Amino acid sequence: MIFRRIVLVLVLVGCFWYIINRTRPVNVMQESIAPGSLHLTEAHAAPEYDSEELNNISVYKKALPSVVNITSSAVAFDFFYGPVPQQGQGSGFILNKEGQILTNYHVVADAQQVEVTTYDKHRYKAKVIGKDRHHDLALLQISAPNLVPSVLADSRNLVVGQKVYAIGNPFGLNGTMTTGIISAKRSIRGPSGDLIDNAIQTDAAINPGNSGGPLLNSRGEVIGITSLIATNPNQDVEQNAGIGFAIPIDTAKAVLSDFQRYGRVRRPSLGIASYPIGPDLADQMGLAADYGVLIQRVLPGGPAERAGLRGGNQTAYLGNMQIYLGGDLIVGIDEQQVTSTQDIDEIMDHHQTGDVVTITFFRGRRKLTTRLTLGEAGERST
Repeated sequence: MIFRRIVLVLVLVGCFWYIINRTRPVNVMQESIAPGSLHLTEAHAAPEYDSEELNNISVYKKALPSVVNITSSAVAFDFFYGPVPQQGQGSGFILNKEGQILTNYHVVADAQQVEVTTYDKHRYKAKVIGKDRHHDLALLQISAPNLVPSVLADSRNLVVGQKVYAIGNPFGLNGTMTTGIISAKRSIRGPSGDLIDNAIQTDAAINPGNSGGPLLNSRGEVIGITSLIATNPNQDVEQNAGIGFAIPIDTAKAVLSDFQRYGRVRRPSLGIASYPIGPDLADQMGLAADYGVLIQRVLPGGPAERAGLRGGNQTAYLGNMQIYLGGDLIVGIDEQQVTSTQDIDEIMDHHQTGDVVTITFFRGRRKLTTRLTLGEAGERST
């Protein structure tokens, strides 16, 4: 009898244990995956790049060793005349193995100490050896081994739609490359308020920290120096809005040439104040050509006056703007057609103060030429 009860108890306990374990939820996290049950599909070859990607990679590899990060330090004073350290960042690119670096003037304008960090993370103290506030350019000098110079192209024949690359250090993020196209070429006001002629407009993303870095063509050659961005007024933070500007490299070459020859910038000038003429204005004024720049006045004792060119002597108005009629109409310089003041600026980029050029112009209906020795630009000359 006792044995039967023991057997019955054991049977009930066994049944209870079986039911409990049979209905217990499975803990998926504790289950192990059987070997061989997880299958992945992997590539069987190295990734292939299309032609555009290959060119992007090539440009980046070629240009990156020449791009540097620039840190400028200065000390300001607060309301109580306490010193307040200030630091700014920008970009630049190496010009030669001797350690000369080009950047924007506004990157180092008020700096008391400048440091350059190369792409391989080495840091060097830099000295500012040339400044051109008007063109927003500055030349630095470092002493460093194994430098890789940039390759400089020509910016005269750039066209809208051409692909471009910007490499720099936006927001301190070293070695960043963005791509875009040339959106336009136009004259703009630089950070100091001076006019920068034929600036390259691009939609390549340019942000704070890119200033002074190179704008490159599809061969990795420098065509401009990234300088300005148009910002969204509704944004609290200054950042890219799809419109950036670069100083053309031809302008920089002219500035560098002046640094080398004179130790400062001597911008060549015709010594005139002028106004661009199009077909409509030419027809209204009865001019002999439907393009050119009309001389408003010649600077006293300047190159144009010495060459015998004449300014206007009749007052007229275009809207509310006063202009002068009766002056010579310049249509060419050294057999290059002149249709705007920008054309003159581009030609000046390829000349030095003291060079002699041939001016083609109309005086009334007579087409004439004269030889003119370029002077040094003043505040009001063109």
